[in-house]
Amino acid sequence: MKAIKTAAYEVVEPSFGSSFSYSQFRPGMNLKAHLWHYHPEIELAFINGGSGKRQIGSHVSYYTDGDLILIGSNLPHCGFTDVSTGNSNEVIIQIKPGFMGDAFMNLPEIKSLNGLFDRALGGIAFGKETKAAVGQLVEEMADLEPFERLLKLLEVCHKLDEADDYKILNAQGFSLETQVQDNDRINMVFNYIKDHFLEPIALEDMAHKASMTVPSFCRYFKKVTNKTFVNFVNEYRVVHACKLLAEKQVPIAEVCYESGFNNFSHFNKSFKEFTGKSASQYRKELKAHLQ
Repeated sequence: MKAIKTAAYEVVEPSFGSSFSYSQFRPGMNLKAHLWHYHPEIELAFINGGSGKRQIGSHVSYYTDGDLILIGSNLPHCGFTDVSTGNSNEVIIQIKPGFMGDAFMNLPEIKSLNGLFDRALGGIAFGKETKAAVGQLVEEMADLEPFERLLKLLEVCHKLDEADDYKILNAQGFSLETQVQDNDRINMVFNYIKDHFLEPIALEDMAHKASMTVPSFCRYFKKVTNKTFVNFVNEYRVVHACKLLAEKQVPIAEVCYESGFNNFSHFNKSFKEFTGKSASQYRKELKAHLQ
């Protein structure tokens, strides 16, 4: 049996000559892609094209045409790009909360950014228009000197703050406070689901692993994630099914069983519940969109 690990604490070092970290994906160097990790730094991830899974807090979804995500302080997440995604165009910016100092962050021209960073505690996914505009600015930062890069970062944050095409991914308050003892428990649960969702996962077994009774575990999980445990596992499997529907031309019945479902009617019901459409309709619409 695989060892069950909690979220790894990532130590973020600023780029040379800078107050924040700016890094680009390099094949073979992205070691965080599959790891559930967190850090106090606010993270902006821009993926220019490609597809893959998002797992941010209790939110799981699938992106198909790149992504622009703002992740708040101490919000656990997995990476977005690795050698299996077929995409090598990712930029990660990581900044400490209040990295310019309290006096600067409370200036009238800057103060609204505090609201942006507060919203990011739930994870923010930006829409197509903002992704295109901000993504270009993010990539331009690669060739700038530290001072110009800092000015460009402020422009990026300003545009994110003004954007109205965004979605907050998690319920308010999900972000982990690292000193809370209970974090190890929910981290263990999320890691176990991530590594074992293709297998049967019994509620009773998960409660036992968490050293709780079934009723206590159900209340605990619902309080933390605003979802039932069963719904969360099914949602994780549906997101994987979306990935398979987009990337593999195999029968839908095969997608069902390769996603951890062992009953086709249950798969159909769960897929429509979470996506609002049937698996065949999802594949058809996705194909039309990509064309």
